Amino acid sequence: MIHTAIVYVLAALAEIAGCFAFWAWLRMGKPVWWLVPGCTSLVLFAYLLTLVDTSQAGRAYAAYGGIYITSALVWLWLAEGVRPDRWDMLGAVLCLLGAAVILLAPHRA
Repeated sequence: MIHTAIVYVLAALAEIAGCFAFWAWLRMGKPVWWLVPGCTSLVLFAYLLTLVDTSQAGRAYAAYGGIYITSALVWLWLAEGVRPDRWDMLGAVLCLLGAAVILLAPHRA
């Protein structure tokens, strides 16, 4: 379980960094070369999700969603200087609970 949590956090960092590179290029006027590390980061994100210990890709992606949402709010705070409000925090907690149910429930094979 610790391995999965680490993979999800690293995947979220890679996905947010990759998406932010595109955001910076298109919305902030950064040079086009920002897409090179952005694309590399998105490839790393996709690879990392293959390391999750589940035989169903959809379940790995669904559980990852809660981690991604929480990580995006951390990014909002640390990288963009906007502190998440109580509604952001409540939403993140609900998403993490949903992710835990998806990941930890005794699914049928």
